[in-house]
Amino acid sequence: MAASAPSGSVVLVGCGRLGSAMLEGWLVTGAVRPSELIILTRSEKPAAETARERGARVNPPLEHLYDARALVLAVKPASWREALAGPAAHLPAGALVLSVMAGVRAADIAAAAGRPVARVMPTTSVAQARGVAAIWSVDAAARAAARTLFGPLAEIVELEAEDQIDAATAVAGSAPAFFYAFVQALAEAGAAQGLPKDAAHRLARGALRSAGAGAETGEPIDALIARIASPGGTTRAGLDAMAQSGDLARAAVSAVEAAVRRAREL
Repeated sequence: MAASAPSGSVVLVGCGRLGSAMLEGWLVTGAVRPSELIILTRSEKPAAETARERGARVNPPLEHLYDARALVLAVKPASWREALAGPAAHLPAGALVLSVMAGVRAADIAAAAGRPVARVMPTTSVAQARGVAAIWSVDAAARAAARTLFGPLAEIVELEAEDQIDAATAVAGSAPAFFYAFVQALAEAGAAQGLPKDAAHRLARGALRSAGAGAETGEPIDALIARIASPGGTTRAGLDAMAQSGDLARAAVSAVEAAVRRAREL
């Protein structure tokens, strides 16, 4: 007999880029029914309005949180205490808190909310249910709630220690922008070699899609590279050039270190 779906509402506090992406993913997958969604946002957001049209409640009186099973905190780290204070006072005893904020320790959130907390670091492609999400919590129920809410939207990677969250943020949460920046640089390099600018950008974007399709097979990265890079071929020549210069490795290390450092400063 199949397990019954969790009952109760899901409260989303904050509807910025990441909050909107999660909201879109829940609506696309049906992981959370619109009628179960309560969205608390300081300003109008297209994703929240779409959810409202489908039955979600946007900025209702906080007394409506009486049946919440989880609160997802998706605000800027600098404003989390203020954003959490009102809703936390109206949550029922069994409700859990999930944080998608960088740099804010679970223990601090748990002390303010008076309940268990899981930290989740998802990528914005949860909007298309093709994301990846790192999860950490000392509480089994909070981890289970995180898997329930994010499993339909993302590949789940459970971490062993909270200190690993900052690195996970850099390697996954921030990395799509790093990939886009590299693709943009490739397009500009292609234009410098004589391609029309529009063609260079379209080809580079198409290459990114192709790489993503390969990654979804689950094959090891080394194997994916080997499938393209024939000995003595053009791809191998390019890879060898990057390895010899060390620029790619230095750029990756610098980007991840800077992102981790900034997460710990927040």
